[in-house]
Amino acid sequence: MNEHVPAAESEAPPSDARVDLSEDYRTSGVAEVLADLDRELIGLAPVKQRIRETAALLLVDRARKKLGLAHETPTLHMSFTGNPGVGKTTVALKMANLLHRLGYVRKGHLVSVTRDDLVGQYIGHTAPKTREVLKKAMGGVLFIDEAYYLYKPDNERDYGQEAIEILLQVMENHRDDLVVILAGYADRMEHFFSSNPGFRSRIAHHIEFPDYTDEELLRIAESMLSQQEYHFDATARAAMSDYIKARRAQPHFANARSIRNALDRARLRQANRLFEQGGLIDASALSTISADDIRASRVFAGGLAHERSSGMANERTKAD
Repeated sequence: MNEHVPAAESEAPPSDARVDLSEDYRTSGVAEVLADLDRELIGLAPVKQRIRETAALLLVDRARKKLGLAHETPTLHMSFTGNPGVGKTTVALKMANLLHRLGYVRKGHLVSVTRDDLVGQYIGHTAPKTREVLKKAMGGVLFIDEAYYLYKPDNERDYGQEAIEILLQVMENHRDDLVVILAGYADRMEHFFSSNPGFRSRIAHHIEFPDYTDEELLRIAESMLSQQEYHFDATARAAMSDYIKARRAQPHFANARSIRNALDRARLRQANRLFEQGGLIDASALSTISADDIRASRVFAGGLAHERSSGMANERTKAD
């Protein structure tokens, strides 16, 4: 005779059960992710602190689950605000890894998109585009850069609102399998949230990214060169410091992005200098950026500010 035997109920942990948070911090891989964040990103102290606080929240949530305490999957959708070139995408990558290590997303990958990846140009085009992006992002993190461009209220034929409605629905119904990070300038993001209260109610973590200081930008420049096996000579380092001060005061400054552009131009000048010299050359010369390679930049002659007044500025990175 077949009798239905009820499944055994899971036993609650004993009252003296304990969870070692320090051990969980090490073995989960969170310590490694945070160490990578400190090592790879210069500055950004308040951002790193917020990431540590989020990691602590998730570790405690896991501990509560292990001990049978009431718990609910935290809302992890985020807003990253700040100027260009301050590491928002890099931190989003680290966050995806962190969430994966702790079991809050299945895959831990990052899908980075802009409005053009989500919004179609004609009726019936937006929904499949948006859903395809969401399908790719499931199990990971969807990073929407310059998210405020999704909303264009002045254009009655714009289909961004359709993408927004789909995003809001998925953010609510699949928050245990997808984390959405909205990014952009602080003032524009504030206006975007005011115009779309559904987003504000679903965003639990608002993280502000400060601009880098001059000293941090100089360290970033040296790090970027080192990764490509270049270095400044003594006079070039001083020239780069002067460049940073001058460039920051000119239009379209983009923090580390502008520094990368400046170094690309310096390497170009170095290559032309060495080519014109000709003759035998050693590894040291091939790896050294001189002051002349930096000071030849138009930034020292006024850069975009001067060209704009002359009606010649037409490229965002021209001054670099």
